[in-house]
Amino acid sequence: MRLPDQTFLAKLADAADKETLSRFRKRQAVSSKPKEGYSFDPVTEADRASEFAMRELIAREYPEHAISGEEYGSAGEGPVRWVLDPIDGTRPYLCGIPVWGTLIGVTVDDVAIMGMMSQPVTGERFWADPNGSWLDVHGIRSRLASSSQTSLSDAILHTNSPEQVKRNSEVNFSGLSETVKLTRYGGECYAFAMLAAGQIDLCIEFNLQPYDIVALIPIIEQAGGVITTLAGKRPEAGGKILASANEELHEAALALLAG
Repeated sequence: MRLPDQTFLAKLADAADKETLSRFRKRQAVSSKPKEGYSFDPVTEADRASEFAMRELIAREYPEHAISGEEYGSAGEGPVRWVLDPIDGTRPYLCGIPVWGTLIGVTVDDVAIMGMMSQPVTGERFWADPNGSWLDVHGIRSRLASSSQTSLSDAILHTNSPEQVKRNSEVNFSGLSETVKLTRYGGECYAFAMLAAGQIDLCIEFNLQPYDIVALIPIIEQAGGVITTLAGKRPEAGGKILASANEELHEAALALLAG
């Protein structure tokens, strides 16, 4: 079973960055696709072009691997699967705000083992393999480590959309938000990267697809964080997801969210 290395992940990110960055803060055709809970879920030329470029490279180098992506669906079978989101955060991408990123994940037997989040505006690449979690920026590499903060009252909480909080009233988000030190919104995949970097302590999302989260799982876990569904299960299939800086904080937040 052949597996990629960080160099190939970076090659995919280079191909995606070329498509996304060249169109960023420029007018381009935008369409919408159906998505539960949203009247407008944007898809851009950059979304399609960047995923297509990555899929071509994977098919050429690893034809035996399966691929799943947000824009072009699933192809192939086998134990190794690439899970791609060409632009996680298309809304901020359209607004010209650089909290979006390209997500490149690899699963083996449905467990995420490698991942990269590329943010080409800032020049940052957050990535992980079984040996650790790292940030590469302008040729400098540093190891990522999540926070050791274990008190909910001193924690920083992030979720992307207040609309999703309202739609999931069975989750005691208000109880958690009222307990923590600070709650912020709108950081997309960049917020999960900041959890791995030790800047944010808790990230909760209510309606994730596999392509939204697979790449981020090893980045968080190899940095010392914990990420599960709100039921405490593995997060690769998406759904309602909580990521925490450490196990103690995770258990406390899950208990509070359960109400």
